Amino acid sequence: MSSPDEVAEFTRKNTYGTWRSQKGWVPLYIVDAEGCFFEDSSGRRILDFSSQLMCSNLGHKNRAIIDAISRQAERLAYVAPSFTSKIRAEATKALLEVFPLGLEKFFYSTSGTEANEAAFKMVRAYTGRYKIISTYTSYHGATAGSIASTGEFRRWHAEPMGKMGGVVFGPDCYCYRCPFGLEYPKCDVACAEYVDYMIKKENNVAAMIVEPIVGTNGVIVPVKEYLPKIRRITKDNDVIMIDDEVMSGWGRTGEWFAVNHWNVKPDIITTAKGVTAAYMPLGVTATTREISDYFEEHYFPHGYTYEAHPMTLAPVPTAINEYKRMNLLEGARTKGEYLMTRLKELKQKHLSVGDVRGLGLFCAIELVKNREKKKPLNIMRDKYEGKPLVVDRITMDLMRQNVFVVGWVSHLIIAPPLIVSKEEIDKGIEALDASLKISDEVVERA
Repeated sequence: MSSPDEVAEFTRKNTYGTWRSQKGWVPLYIVDAEGCFFEDSSGRRILDFSSQLMCSNLGHKNRAIIDAISRQAERLAYVAPSFTSKIRAEATKALLEVFPLGLEKFFYSTSGTEANEAAFKMVRAYTGRYKIISTYTSYHGATAGSIASTGEFRRWHAEPMGKMGGVVFGPDCYCYRCPFGLEYPKCDVACAEYVDYMIKKENNVAAMIVEPIVGTNGVIVPVKEYLPKIRRITKDNDVIMIDDEVMSGWGRTGEWFAVNHWNVKPDIITTAKGVTAAYMPLGVTATTREISDYFEEHYFPHGYTYEAHPMTLAPVPTAINEYKRMNLLEGARTKGEYLMTRLKELKQKHLSVGDVRGLGLFCAIELVKNREKKKPLNIMRDKYEGKPLVVDRITMDLMRQNVFVVGWVSHLIIAPPLIVSKEEIDKGIEALDASLKISDEVVERA
């Protein structure tokens, strides 16, 4: 395998590309990355305008994190989870300093999906009930329990697991496409109030899982009353609230966790991605002491070989220190305002842009065929059936301009590393401006 083409073809032939039909997948060979850019085998430097999969929050090649991982590899690369180590204590201490007060006992895994699996087992054991409420635009992971709780089309492939998983789905706080056809604020946030009705009618509900800001499925920011109402309803009905911060946590929205914007404290927070800035695969399930105390006298029903793996924990204290040292939470707020201003300029210019939304450096552009009717360019079933998507054409055109953006069904996710500069934001916006002509042409032909 002496050439980049040979590496790409060998990869395509012998490994799987995720969430896609395998035909036509030609993976780009990446050889290096630094700051907000990554480099392919031809030497092209590509602006990482989505932080890979919304996870490289500190950018690439952060020296402090690389050194922390190297030191841990030399000291203790692995020990079984029944033991402890210095890094396990240090990482836990660092997390306690930034998690909301009262969320103070942690289970460590290796991904967000596993963090959610742990949460589901905990709440079912703790409450003695089994049903989980989720929402239809949600994505919570790929393993059995987490895919069962995923509202969007990737759950369809796993049926009947979703139906057997004890999960029921409620409405989303998606004002641009309100499931009740109402308008805020006259709606009285019916999407939240309906959850109370669901809990009472379903019976046996253990928990509700929410993304405080929906991630993959459109960066949907709720109205200010939504999460406080969900917290009140879950408390009134003795239902655990699980806050999935896999994507929205770690400074992405200008707070350590997005839920902090609404002064809501859940019973459980699940997170991953930015906790190590993606330098190591780590998932975290954080619970209140009330929940953890239950397992002092009761069997804790979870665990596996790589729980609290020293190498996955190695970047945590350093990553948290880097967020603080570079003042990245404040930076996400100020640069996020600038990013949103530039995105709104695109909306004014391009007929295919139906909505722009976001918080901090976590934004999305939703594409439509018709602004008045809000008809999307593509729907989830198109993706499910492998039909050509307009967003794929746009993201391919962006790559030709050396800008990487994640596209999903009918929207683009704009989430650069928190270290991004205004000049780099401008570069990404200029590329989007050029590539959105593709979707504008679809609108004009419609």
